[in-house]
Amino acid sequence: ATDARERGLRPLNREAVAMMIEFAQRLASDQGKIATRLAPLSDLLAEANFWAEQEQAEVVTGAHLAQALEQKEYRSQLIHDRLFDFIARGDLRVDTDGAVVGQINGLAVLDTADYSFGRPSRITCRVTPGRAGVINLDREAQLAGSIHTKAVLILTGYLAGTYAAKAPLSLSASLSFEQSYDVVEGDSASCAEVYVILSALSGLPLRQDIAVTGSMDQYGTIQPIGGVNQKIEGFYTTCKLKGLTGCQGVMIPTQNVKNLMLKPEVVEAVEAGQFHVWAVSHTDQGIELLTGVRAGSPDEPDTVHGLV
Repeated sequence: ATDARERGLRPLNREAVAMMIEFAQRLASDQGKIATRLAPLSDLLAEANFWAEQEQAEVVTGAHLAQALEQKEYRSQLIHDRLFDFIARGDLRVDTDGAVVGQINGLAVLDTADYSFGRPSRITCRVTPGRAGVINLDREAQLAGSIHTKAVLILTGYLAGTYAAKAPLSLSASLSFEQSYDVVEGDSASCAEVYVILSALSGLPLRQDIAVTGSMDQYGTIQPIGGVNQKIEGFYTTCKLKGLTGCQGVMIPTQNVKNLMLKPEVVEAVEAGQFHVWAVSHTDQGIELLTGVRAGSPDEPDTVHGLV
């Protein structure tokens, strides 16, 4: 209100005020906090005022704010549109249905000047008998950062603690982010990586209509990550391009539920049962959702851990 008065802009109606608050919450990526970075809020207010002026409206409404947000994204998402065009054409391969052994959809966030968006990344794993342990192909090619390297070492500790209590771990596994040509950084793919290793070892196929984000500790406890809204929206866009089936969705850490400030289109799709968001707190919950098989223990032969 102060900004509008000082710059001679139109006042906001009730709906517009609510949308500005939601926009500030999205900037903060938190349902319980509002960002105080005034520059993006002020820019949005000015553009919404412009669209109100075009209609000769006396006040800025929610429709004017929605139009301002849409135009802001349109100006900034050239790279986003090119990338998802590659996915739609099949140049970047992403499976959004069926089940595959040793393959999973991870999620990453790409940042441009003033716009960030999520994109799915196909992660694969091949395993053989041996003692090489988990080989991170991106690290071997010098395309992995130190945090991602630490995450792979953590999941190696999880595998050793879960399966090598009575005998040394005999395993050679190669992990790769397919069609990725930039440096892979962060630990938010460690859950996806451990699921794809368990799939390759057990022979159990993983659902391709579920994308996964989340970090983990050496005991399999899932930990929160950043960019959860962009990641969910990125996989939703991919599924929308390839056709929504009503079974697709994203698996996130339970701690990130408070950070959900999704775009209205995604919220409506979830409410209609066309898209889903699952919150999990342990890797056992995640592997059960992805395989449809009980996690169990290494001593139970017909469970995921027993088959591994």
